Amino acid sequence: MRAPGANASSAHGAGRAARAAIEQARERVAALAGTKAADVIFTSGGTEANASGLWGAVHGAADAGARITRLFVSAIEHESVLANAAALTERMAGLRLETIPVTRDGIADVDALRILLREGKGRALIALMAANNETGVVQPVAEVAQLAQEAGALLFVDCVQAAGKMAMPSADYVSLSAHKIGGPQGAGALIVREGAPFAALILGGGQERRRRAGTENVSAIAGFGAAAEIAALELPSADRIAALRDRFEEGVKRIAPETEIFGAKVMRLANTTNFALSGVAAETSLMAFDLDGILMSSGAACSSGKVTPSHVLRAMGVGDELSRCAMRASFGWNSTGADVDAALESITKLLARVRTRAAA
Repeated sequence: MRAPGANASSAHGAGRAARAAIEQARERVAALAGTKAADVIFTSGGTEANASGLWGAVHGAADAGARITRLFVSAIEHESVLANAAALTERMAGLRLETIPVTRDGIADVDALRILLREGKGRALIALMAANNETGVVQPVAEVAQLAQEAGALLFVDCVQAAGKMAMPSADYVSLSAHKIGGPQGAGALIVREGAPFAALILGGGQERRRRAGTENVSAIAGFGAAAEIAALELPSADRIAALRDRFEEGVKRIAPETEIFGAKVMRLANTTNFALSGVAAETSLMAFDLDGILMSSGAACSSGKVTPSHVLRAMGVGDELSRCAMRASFGWNSTGADVDAALESITKLLARVRTRAAA
């Protein structure tokens, strides 16, 4: 369905057509997430969905008389989760923030979380991403969901990076972003399980069943729905993409055996590799790749302009010196073997220049 430009809250024909486009998109996003359309709240993107999920859960539980007093957040969460968790605990009296450590492979330590849950008192909210946005390492969400159920805790899962690339987990709150599955920027979604406490973060109009005020971005939401429908059909293509990633990593190790590939020993998303060319600063690599038309990033794409060590790699025990050399490459539906070869050629030229300068 073509997304009309009218206000979806209007009663005239164009408004009804806009509303129909939004509801069709809601059905498609729900199908991708394995949930009901009524559980889907459209947002402006993944960052808002993460903020809305955390604040909405804490305030909603308080409103329902089942106050959350403990907030557990893994050390490798996206900055939007870490920042909002910190702000919540600063502003909500009686709410304590605790960090879930990760292993050297970048996996949340379930045993440590189990101990943390047992040692404290009060209702808890646990935030754990489905897969890390920098390393691609898949997290033990099913195990943590079981712990949450046993402890009477609520579970928030950031699925922004994982959606369309792996089966979606079951949780009380799930965040998504359109552009991560090939849709337009400017649309995301928070999925709130029926019965889970929730209070709207943005107040005003009655949009999204009064769970997120503001005129809907009809075109972006419609595009989100289309991308969700396609993503649900393309999950099997992960094997082809994983083969490209593996070919790239094997090539890098062949060119520079000292290269460190983070999370390589555990399950990762098929499309992500995070590696460090030892002794070559990320800024140097980025400029060289850009000149060769190779698109990579250092750390999270939304913060790659920062020249600071990755908090994800630091949590994994990676030293700052090596972390400053870390690069992230992503592969998608349109990536080819020729792309891999071009990237490897660029790395070969870069290392040759670095070694020549070092010898001089």
